[in-house]
Amino acid sequence: MRLSGLMCAAVVGVLVTAAGPAAADPPPDPFTGSSGLGDPYYPEDGNGGYDARHYDVTIDYDPPSHQLIGTTRVEAVSTQALRAFNLDFAGPEVRSVSVNNQPAAFARNGEHELTVTPLLPLLPGLPFTVTVDYAGPAANTEGAGWTYAPSGGAFAAGEPHSATTWYPLNDTPLDKATFALHATVPAEWEVVSIGLRTQDVVQGERRTVSWEARQPVVGYLTTVAIDRFDFLDQQRANGTPLISAFAPEAERNRETEQRLPEILDFLESLYGPYPFESGGGIYVDADIAFSLETQTRPIYAPWTDLATAVHENTHQWWGDSVSVRQWSDICLNECFASYTADYLWPERKEGKDVDQEFRQTIQKYQGNNEFWDIPLENPGAGREFTSVYYRGPLFLHALRRQLGDGVFFSAIREFNAGHAYGNATMPEFRRFVQSKSPTDLTGFFDAWLNQATQPPDEYLFPGSLRG
Repeated sequence: MRLSGLMCAAVVGVLVTAAGPAAADPPPDPFTGSSGLGDPYYPEDGNGGYDARHYDVTIDYDPPSHQLIGTTRVEAVSTQALRAFNLDFAGPEVRSVSVNNQPAAFARNGEHELTVTPLLPLLPGLPFTVTVDYAGPAANTEGAGWTYAPSGGAFAAGEPHSATTWYPLNDTPLDKATFALHATVPAEWEVVSIGLRTQDVVQGERRTVSWEARQPVVGYLTTVAIDRFDFLDQQRANGTPLISAFAPEAERNRETEQRLPEILDFLESLYGPYPFESGGGIYVDADIAFSLETQTRPIYAPWTDLATAVHENTHQWWGDSVSVRQWSDICLNECFASYTADYLWPERKEGKDVDQEFRQTIQKYQGNNEFWDIPLENPGAGREFTSVYYRGPLFLHALRRQLGDGVFFSAIREFNAGHAYGNATMPEFRRFVQSKSPTDLTGFFDAWLNQATQPPDEYLFPGSLRG
């Protein structure tokens, strides 16, 4: 995710208030999947007791009334005996639920919990399907999920949450699954999502479009966008299709998007082969304060520029293919995307002196406690989208100068490939980089990642930065 300039300025010095001690919970039922997975920032995200493998989402949306009718089929494997389990869902009214094609009891509770009780308990290690039918007005979250577009259309975008507003799922980075969407809308509207477009059929006054993501994806990286789009069809030299869509007032971004093959070639030279079988972009004209790395096809706000396109496509490697294990690991996503867009592209494509850029930034914020007071590793709940954007590039540039280009670029490429289509943590990244360096990096990493103060000069200006 890349924030607008105003948002980036506002995140410095964000404060959070800790909640008081909670009452003791009763012992968990060993035959009920947990309602959350205990992420330190979002403990109720995700659900225990099963592993989701595939989502097949069918929706019918009427833009004038905002009426959303949906059927989502979840294919999963139980990891324990289950007489009840949860899905995450905050969308329209649920009409019915079935498990293995048999009616199931259900109840909605909490902010986004849908508790399902199968007619017959599920045995551990076996596949099962759960189908949820729902219908009602799709509420406008204004950039935290389902969002109305000025044209009358809609799109889904938000981080760390968005999918729960329009389909039920196991909403956690820890449970990636493949994804298919079948969307029916009035014939004059277009539908864009992630992956490959497999169907676009008009019958009478209705259009049905299908998209399929064949590599696993985290929930917030899925999307649907409904608008009167114009399209730009491109392809990479190897034939990878690049489908980009422009809302009525977003055509000014077409020139930027025409550089997508060049952007992906550049990123591939840094981080290894492009990890997906399609690419593109979705350019909306809604007034949102961020662009988002929805997998294969980022969603772009109206203020998008070339740096934003580089940033969001870097996420296809850092954030989408390799995803965080917990939200405290967010530097893996945003530090790399910001460093690539703000340092590597200007250096290698535009000839800029990024060492000078680094020194000028340090000088600008010398003695500015607010700039340094949110650590990069484990920044804190509610502060995860702050320092990673402005301190993150500095950290990676200092690490690059500490290791030297040969070791740095080889190490990050190898680390990314080793965690492709899975998850990684900042501690894992630290250990991996340390294994590539004969120098003890403990002090360096602690100063840059864990402290809320400016690093000492020995870590602030390593290698050629000393000059």
